[in-house]
Amino acid sequence: MSADLDGPFHPGELRAQQLAGKGSSGGAIRDYMPDQHREFFALLPFLLVATVADDGWPVATVLCGAPGFVHSPDPTTLRVAAPSGAPVGARVGVLGLDFGTRRRNRANGTIAQADGAGFTIAVAQSFGNCPKYIRLRDVVPAAGEGGADRVAPAVSHFEGLGEPARRMLAAADTLFVATTGGQYGADISHRGGAPGFVRIAGDTLTVPDYAGNRYFNTLGNMLVDERTALLVIDYASGDVLHLQGRAEVDWDGAAAGLPGAERLWRMRVQRGTLRRAAVPLRWRLRPQD
Repeated sequence: MSADLDGPFHPGELRAQQLAGKGSSGGAIRDYMPDQHREFFALLPFLLVATVADDGWPVATVLCGAPGFVHSPDPTTLRVAAPSGAPVGARVGVLGLDFGTRRRNRANGTIAQADGAGFTIAVAQSFGNCPKYIRLRDVVPAAGEGGADRVAPAVSHFEGLGEPARRMLAAADTLFVATTGGQYGADISHRGGAPGFVRIAGDTLTVPDYAGNRYFNTLGNMLVDERTALLVIDYASGDVLHLQGRAEVDWDGAAAGLPGAERLWRMRVQRGTLRRAAVPLRWRLRPQD
């Protein structure tokens, strides 16, 4: 998405809507955050973030803090009291998600200010998402979390997909995907399904794309720039998996044996990072009705 265009969608998103045979006017996309979104972000103990590195690759990460570490001093500003590592002027997208209510809201823009204590986002677009494909969970602090006494997480880097990454993906019912539509910005979105909904073959992942808000932000970005980043959180251990690779959309993917999928996309993983117990939170799955 880009506020620099006449409408809320950039050419890649419009092309994706055309290929899908459906689209949206984008009437719920605003150039400011309504009060309910501003109040929602301030309640969260974690935030999903997409930035764009100097080499143009999207980066997906999760930032954590006490509720209030994200706050909005005015309708076009979000302040995050956690460093992102991205410089002033960098494109950024954020996703706020409450697993206890299935509520999620997104904001995209640029980093207007950054320092060791955090960063400030100049919000260009704000919109909500439907609660589909989100499993109900309760979030709690990890046992033994202790500020300065906390041990830095063990980190491993790898090419392609290693066995620990495969195990996490095979068990995952949620992943977060960061994309960049080139000059049009950065975006991070949620994908969910039953455990195993991501198919793995070698270093290639196949992800079903289900009916959604018809904005096609993620797939539209992929049409402009195939570079993609994934983030997977192990909700029981706090392990965080980061992956980067190149994605391609299969617009006829409903015939690929993925129940309920309208289409699919494939991502060939080039590299990844696994950080053990990196998140100071745990999510407990609620019993299904």
